[in-house]
Amino acid sequence: MSAASRQPWIHSAGIDGAFILGPGLLATLVSLAIIATGHGAAGLSLWTWGVLIVGIDVAHVYSTIYRTYLDPVDRHRLSGWLVWIPLAGWTAGVLLYSMSAALFWTALAYLAVFHFIRQQYGFLMIYSRGERALPRFCSVMDKAAVYAATLGPLAYWHTHLPRRFVWFIDGDFVGLPGWIWQAVRPVYALVLIAYVAKEAWLAATRRQVNLPRNAIVLGTALSWYVGIVAGTGDLVFTMTNVVAHGIPYMALTFIFARGRERELGETRPWFFPRALLAAIGLLILLAFLEEGLWDGLVWREHLRMFPGFGLLPHIDTDAVLAIVVPLLAVPQLTHYVIDGVIWRLKSHPEWRRTLFWGPGSAAARMRA
Repeated sequence: MSAASRQPWIHSAGIDGAFILGPGLLATLVSLAIIATGHGAAGLSLWTWGVLIVGIDVAHVYSTIYRTYLDPVDRHRLSGWLVWIPLAGWTAGVLLYSMSAALFWTALAYLAVFHFIRQQYGFLMIYSRGERALPRFCSVMDKAAVYAATLGPLAYWHTHLPRRFVWFIDGDFVGLPGWIWQAVRPVYALVLIAYVAKEAWLAATRRQVNLPRNAIVLGTALSWYVGIVAGTGDLVFTMTNVVAHGIPYMALTFIFARGRERELGETRPWFFPRALLAAIGLLILLAFLEEGLWDGLVWREHLRMFPGFGLLPHIDTDAVLAIVVPLLAVPQLTHYVIDGVIWRLKSHPEWRRTLFWGPGSAAARMRA
């Protein structure tokens, strides 16, 4: 794939650029501007929390329903998974929370981190399709670059605790000695430099420039570094973390769902422009209801945003929390686990035919 010819877009250059590749880069630019103006340590206001956490982060969790419970094909194919994953997740959560609330939140945080990293790896693999003819070291360098771009900043975070931001709650990450970052930092830099050198070699010797794959690696490296290392506040971290992850995931899900509706000949599809706001609105409504329950029953931190939920009883009994907290976390747990099932090429390669549907687009010409 050369810059002058076709590129391995999922839908098209415009859609991929605006909703998959662009959000992370844009969030990073905004975050750099925040840091440059001396507000890099700023926290979240009520409304930035509402937009970023409720409107994007929690909402994107529920977008999985369009790929599973509301998809007639996968609802049948994954019927066992869709029943047992929520039940198993809740049961495991109750056991962990009963042993220690801190253990529950630590386990959930690391499961979330794994999910975030694997999403970037997944996009890398999608945008690398069609590059099997390249030398094997190219694929190895691509994967190493994504893992370096994510694990490097995480190593910095773990060796510089406490920070002014957390993943879920204070203390959910395990502190590591500072020498680990000193050992990781040169490896982190060398891997990213090697990736750039590999891309320069491809451009010079084979006239090959894979624009979306490079955008994924660049966007991942910038957003994770700026959000975790350069930024010191919750606003910058949440913006780079949530925007770069949630919007691309929703876009991928919507592209797939629209392809499914076209396959099935649906006459009133949700995912054409006229109905798209309704599809997004359902996700935000579900996210609002979930966060209202969290705030009314457990946190009591943002009740101004959830009128009426303050009437719910505030649970402060450990035995009851051990049941309620994992239950409220079931949508997240299900999303994290089922995501590793529904997008796996090795076990279910047929989803690619649905995803790359765009008539007349480069993606269609590359349909697997």
